[in-house]
Amino acid sequence: MSILRINKYALRELYRKREGGVKEKLRILHIRAIIVHHPGTVTALATIRSLSEADIMKPETARSTKPHIAKAGGAHKPHNDLNEFIGNPNFVLSLARGLKVIEAFDTRREGLTVADVARHTEFSRAAARRLLLTLELLGYAEARGRVFRLKTSILNLGFSYLSSSSLPTVAQPVLEGLTEVLHESSSMSVLDGDQIVYVARSAMSRVMSIGVAVGTRLPAFCTSMGRVMLAALPEDEFAAFLARAELKAFTPRTVTDKSRFVEIIKRVAADGYALVDEELELGLRSIAVPVTASDGRVAAAINVGVHAARFSTEDMIHRILPHLRKSAQSLGRSISGI
Repeated sequence: MSILRINKYALRELYRKREGGVKEKLRILHIRAIIVHHPGTVTALATIRSLSEADIMKPETARSTKPHIAKAGGAHKPHNDLNEFIGNPNFVLSLARGLKVIEAFDTRREGLTVADVARHTEFSRAAARRLLLTLELLGYAEARGRVFRLKTSILNLGFSYLSSSSLPTVAQPVLEGLTEVLHESSSMSVLDGDQIVYVARSAMSRVMSIGVAVGTRLPAFCTSMGRVMLAALPEDEFAAFLARAELKAFTPRTVTDKSRFVEIIKRVAADGYALVDEELELGLRSIAVPVTASDGRVAAAINVGVHAARFSTEDMIHRILPHLRKSAQSLGRSISGI
């Protein structure tokens, strides 16, 4: 074990015992280090002094000093490895961990135990427990026995986006008008990493067996809205997506071959729309177009989903696509200032 790991472990133990402030703990640790006369102690202590309390309390992992610089524009891939950001002075580890715990619940309606959260997040059980209890104290979660569940107050976080973004507000009446004309469900989504996130929806009937609502996430590669937004990515960003993406088969019709997928995306870019035929779910067809602002950026995508028994692919192109394009153009003009 390295000197840094030895001293950092000792410091964490002092912290947990609540023996004075951090400076006092460092002073005690310095005295202990001098007693053992171990080479490299001074360097190790200098490194430890630069750590925040969040760094001290985190489980031992490799510590990266490379700062994270977010790219402007394009798709952002959600990061599962928080260690990538450690060393960035603008990164708050405790906040990131709390958000990871919230994300762990996903669609698990039965709730999660401390062990479940620790497994999903790769945090220690002690850290997972403290984060869950913090969420409970803040009113975002509740515990029944060993099982934790999110409470309705967690919706405030999502509503903060909806109320602060003009995109869903502008889109909703347009989607409702589209649904009224076509008598089919329509939706808007944005690209978030490798997934699409529904930000507005007008439902005529339940087309999919899985519940779809605002906030629902689906894989970008096998959804019509995902494909039109992937087709708009810069070449380097699409190449990065392709390198990391796992093209999982959801139905026997799902395209999982990457070479074929690339050809599909090229065709989507050329045609200006994407039609997905039972690749996400058997019996579901959907067609989507990009929502392009006046500056040329693709801000979102809208689609119409139908039962395969009611519309052939040709019907969708001839009967639905013109209405979709008209709605997308209207939205594009409306969001140009957003």
